Amino acid sequence: MNKKIGLKDAVSIGIGGMVGGGIFAVLGLAVSLAKGGTPVAFTWAGIIAFFTAYSYAKLSKKYPQNGGTVDFVNNNFGNGIFSGGVNNLLWISYIVMLALYASAFGSYASELFSITASKEMNVHIYESAILIIALLINYLSVKLVGRIESVAVIIKLIILIGFIIFGLYGLTTNPENLHQLSPKNWENPFLILSGGMVIFVAYEGFELIANSVSDLKDREKNTEKAYFMAVGFVIILYILIAIVTVGALPFKEIADAQDYVLAKAAEPTLGKAGFSIITITALISTFSAINATVLGSGRVNYDIAQGNELPEYFSRQFFGKPVGFLITAVLSVALVNIFNLQSISTAGSAGFLLIFSIVNYIAFKRYDELNSKKWIHLTAGILCIIAFFTLIIQQYGQNKTGVFISLGIIFFSFLIEVFYKKK
Repeated sequence: MNKKIGLKDAVSIGIGGMVGGGIFAVLGLAVSLAKGGTPVAFTWAGIIAFFTAYSYAKLSKKYPQNGGTVDFVNNNFGNGIFSGGVNNLLWISYIVMLALYASAFGSYASELFSITASKEMNVHIYESAILIIALLINYLSVKLVGRIESVAVIIKLIILIGFIIFGLYGLTTNPENLHQLSPKNWENPFLILSGGMVIFVAYEGFELIANSVSDLKDREKNTEKAYFMAVGFVIILYILIAIVTVGALPFKEIADAQDYVLAKAAEPTLGKAGFSIITITALISTFSAINATVLGSGRVNYDIAQGNELPEYFSRQFFGKPVGFLITAVLSVALVNIFNLQSISTAGSAGFLLIFSIVNYIAFKRYDELNSKKWIHLTAGILCIIAFFTLIIQQYGQNKTGVFISLGIIFFSFLIEVFYKKK
């Protein structure tokens, strides 16, 4: 980047990264686990994100490099098998996120436009098509990706805030709907915690701020502000969305509309128009998230190859862009057409929780030179590890496929690094 960015721009990058496709994709999953305790689940996930953002803020300020997480890991562990495995896991987790966003896009699009008589077939067509379109846009113009993201951030925030305002008004006029939020309708603490971890993917985007800190004006003063303002705003936004959603619909209706629950939650107050508005917002939001993630994951793949942690082939150009763009999109198309939403969500959350625990450990080790509070890094790391194992244990009982995919991705990330280094 040739121009410096301000605090507002950095906060926008963080909010845009978090309020992408995640909230539209996984809200229904969270409610199915936590029931009336869904706002608590979002709060729990937000606390882990906020503590981890502290580690990212301190590391970003000390090491303002465009590689973000990749550079943090390499600076601490060197270019060995462990750092290569972690960075591979980051890249593959981005692929999982792409599949998650595409899954949400397909579910919402199929509610508006039917191409075939089979709803499942419609979803798969839309999932694959949007990934291919995003890949073409990234090859045509990176500048266009940025413009799409800038416009989409404004649109989705305005409409989501409007959704909250009308939804809260609906709850005040029908206070009996609030009974679903009462503690008697909460699931047990373990399921609430699990619900928070399933939707943790909706928070992971704050780490994108790390890629822009080197261009941030008044970096010493603004780095921590950018992280905390972005994460704090999104925590409040998500909690309010969860309150409105749980208060708007009976649990059975939420379960029936799990893949497009946010649009369904707009119906009681705004009718069919509300359903359509939120559905269109979901399409815009997930489309922009897919565009940005294709760009980000392609660059992560390129950085890993440049660091000699993947074969040199991945740093080659294909039509003027890193070949990693194409490989990332192809793998995402395969993933989204093979596995279901819950399995993809579990794999995405597990991958980022493990990566964030490692970043928190790096900050913990370097707290002295970071001039930071050691106990916050330690707490963040422990919370991430607890959350990771909670997610794996709970999901094993009802979503073994998702657990096997998650553990398989982690194992594969390190295995390919072992083979590459040996070769």
